[in-house]
Amino acid sequence: MTGHLSLVSVGPGDFALVPERARQALREADVIVAYDLYLRWVQPLITTQEVLTPPLTQEKYRAELAIRKAAEGKRVALVSSGDIGVYAMAGLVFEDLPDDPSFGVEVIPGITSATACASLLGSPLTHDFATLSLSDLLCPWEWIANRASHIAQADLACVLYNVQSKSRRDGVYRVVRLMLEHKRPDTVCGVVRNAYREDQDVRVTTLEALLHDEFDMLTTIVIGNRFTTRTGRRPGKEWMYTPRGYNDWQPGRGEPAVTSTPDGTIWVFSGTRDGNALALQLAESGESVTLSVASDLGAQVAPQHPGLHLYSGPSGVEARRRALRGARAVVDATHPYAQAITRQLQDLSAELGLPYFRYERPSSLPAETHGMILVDTFAQAAQAAAAYGRVFLATGSKDLEGFLHAAPEAECYVRLTPQPDVLRRAQELGVPAQRICAMIGPFSREFNVAQWAAWQIGAVVTKESGTEGGFPAKVAAARELGIPLIVVRRPPAVPGAFHTSAAVLRALRGPLKEHA
Repeated sequence: MTGHLSLVSVGPGDFALVPERARQALREADVIVAYDLYLRWVQPLITTQEVLTPPLTQEKYRAELAIRKAAEGKRVALVSSGDIGVYAMAGLVFEDLPDDPSFGVEVIPGITSATACASLLGSPLTHDFATLSLSDLLCPWEWIANRASHIAQADLACVLYNVQSKSRRDGVYRVVRLMLEHKRPDTVCGVVRNAYREDQDVRVTTLEALLHDEFDMLTTIVIGNRFTTRTGRRPGKEWMYTPRGYNDWQPGRGEPAVTSTPDGTIWVFSGTRDGNALALQLAESGESVTLSVASDLGAQVAPQHPGLHLYSGPSGVEARRRALRGARAVVDATHPYAQAITRQLQDLSAELGLPYFRYERPSSLPAETHGMILVDTFAQAAQAAAAYGRVFLATGSKDLEGFLHAAPEAECYVRLTPQPDVLRRAQELGVPAQRICAMIGPFSREFNVAQWAAWQIGAVVTKESGTEGGFPAKVAAARELGIPLIVVRRPPAVPGAFHTSAAVLRALRGPLKEHA
């Protein structure tokens, strides 16, 4: 054998991370075959070698070219970023390699995108994990979705490759929604762009917040499991890690305890003042009701009644499926903007054959919208707010991280529920304590005027949360102060939704008699 083919991995893009064995193969090569971008990372090793750089879409030709040159007796280095055996060129080479090649072949491993990004985030892959490419060019979307669903059901940490391109915008959000069916919304995640290259960007976020983010093909996403934890408090110096569990792998760890509830109850999913009132009305009418609460604060403010039972168990779809098997009906009284949980409850109700009723508080958007800037997304709200300096964010904690990421130059003031983890998270994101108000609303026009004037707010960002959410008071206060109110429009209402508690009660009677 005179020829030799080295399948060379050059890592994430930092020359210092190129393995010594890869450097040796490049120095000794007669011919280097590569996509030209990868050669920028190893330029100091290129001297007199013949360099062949077929473009990005000609991967198969690159593999064939490398094999042909090696068969001619040349020492060939076929180069790939990351590890050449992971979503890369090695597979194409072995597809076309003769059973008994006339030249030597070696595969030189390298640092994958998954492990490179994990190192920048901390240690999120310490336990079992999966990798999933979201590109449907070589794999049908149905396969991608099926794999994503099983990864989520297994509660594996996961690394997403090929996250988003100009022609493929929605796939990542569809995958995140599939993950949300089985993982908690606050599952810790990491987003890394250009790992170990120029313009590197690293941040820790949550699974739910990914729905409001923007990505590209240079981005890798790491999704944790139920045990994955954040650590580090300084902005830009936050880490995430998944414990190995050597001495602390407890089956119940990471999930709140389940509160037992009787069979045959009407399940009300709330989290809003009017949803809680609806649950209480049902109980007072003689129905047995289970009210699902998502936090300790939710349990504290929940109404009390002998016929009303609280459920504070796990929030994943599998836990809800088990809990709802003894239900009589589902009343979805969640927030108008909580689309993910609404879709989940609709699907579970259909699967289990349960009557489903959607209560949605009526809109209070006035016919005259002067002084308002109406937008469709939180990203658009952040863009609009950036011009006003001091911005008051009245949308709650779930949208805070996405807003700060989209409008980093804004001086953001927030009003949040008084939950220790929510307040701690706001400070971890870089919001100073003096810009945080911890109170439970809704708030009056007078209170809003006093607070916004004292803080010298230039614009207010809010959801169209209805009268129960204090929206008319925000409109009145903003107009009195002469500052713009940036309003994120509601998602489309669920077909057949009810807008009064009386209508829900009337609608419930027939199906409940049938199921009695």
